[in-house]
Amino acid sequence: MAAVSQHVPGHAHGAFASAADTDPAGLMQGAPVPAARQVRWDDGSMWRFPQQRWAFSHMRALVPTMNIPREGAVSALPAALHDDLDDVHLTTLDGRTMTWRESLAATYTDAILVLKDGVAVYERWFGVTTPATQHILFSVTKSFVGTIAELLIEEGRIDPDSKASAYVAELQGSGLGDATVRQILDMRTGLAFSEDYVAGQSGLSDVQRMSIASAWIPRPAGYDGPDGHFAFVASLGQNATHGGDFVYRTPNTSALQWIVERVGGAPLAAQIHARFWSGMGMERDAALAVDRQGTGFGGGGLMAGLRDIARFGEMLRRGGHWNGEQIVPAAVVERLFAGGDPAAFVACQYTGNLDGNYGSQWWHRAGGQMMAMGVHGQGIYIDRAAGVVIARLGSHPVASNRGNAAVTMPAYDALVSALV
Repeated sequence: MAAVSQHVPGHAHGAFASAADTDPAGLMQGAPVPAARQVRWDDGSMWRFPQQRWAFSHMRALVPTMNIPREGAVSALPAALHDDLDDVHLTTLDGRTMTWRESLAATYTDAILVLKDGVAVYERWFGVTTPATQHILFSVTKSFVGTIAELLIEEGRIDPDSKASAYVAELQGSGLGDATVRQILDMRTGLAFSEDYVAGQSGLSDVQRMSIASAWIPRPAGYDGPDGHFAFVASLGQNATHGGDFVYRTPNTSALQWIVERVGGAPLAAQIHARFWSGMGMERDAALAVDRQGTGFGGGGLMAGLRDIARFGEMLRRGGHWNGEQIVPAAVVERLFAGGDPAAFVACQYTGNLDGNYGSQWWHRAGGQMMAMGVHGQGIYIDRAAGVVIARLGSHPVASNRGNAAVTMPAYDALVSALV
């Protein structure tokens, strides 16, 4: 079970060149750019390490997107930076000792922002990532979709106990047609799909087929598989009973997005704009990757600035209130933080979060912290009890966050301890 939603070709675990040795600043430089420095969609180099370290900060130059405009005055994000946080010490889950600053290099962090009680206390930028960058968020996108779904439930427009096919007739007969909205929200479905980022030795993996359908990678000559996010999820079958253990599968979010778009009466990008980007005083436009039909990718296509996703996390930490408005009703915030069933999470044996849970398209720790996570190290970490929000962008060579969790979770715990 992969830790995140993204469907790009994965990397095997192993030794990789360091963050310093793979600084992407020299890529895509030149007129014309020499072949050795190119990062491209058509040859798959944008998904290969270390070229991905440039690609993840420049996705709008590589794939089609729909813009999500910001509006109005930029909301305040006060700062009182603590330079001493670089020297906070931690011990990783595999027994290594390092400082907070060293942990950022170990996890190939592109940018990170830490808020304490709404004040920025730490902010760093690396490589080609800047405050103006619309960095790909991968599966952090799922948590936006889940939040919108919970808003529609609170508004009485979606019944979480109704079957998916009640809202999207095209799902009838598919692997998710008889799953309830709540089962899809919490990823407790019996969908026949494997979220394995390491390609098999024969044939296309499920993740590769999803990547083709979503236009992340070229469509091979003669390939007759489904084209588009919704066509792909409708093509999948069922191989287990719905309502069992949590199993991470990105097509669950594609189905949830389909329901959200049908009920909400607007594309996902428009709903993210209306619910969040139009009223939160964001600094930058965001964007959403789209497939060949122009359908957004709710499973992992959102691109946004670091400070703006920190604003989103801080808004939820404050009970849904931000910029003088109640952006998300308090009841919805409480539902999000309530999470899913811990008993359904045990079987996945998630590195660094063995006793956590998953609900409403958000990850949860036993201590009450809530996380949005995307492959290669994207994340929003919300610790309400400590008053801390951490927003991170990354380009780790291993897709699954199991590749960095042994460092990330102890690092976050050590930093929170230093701030409280």
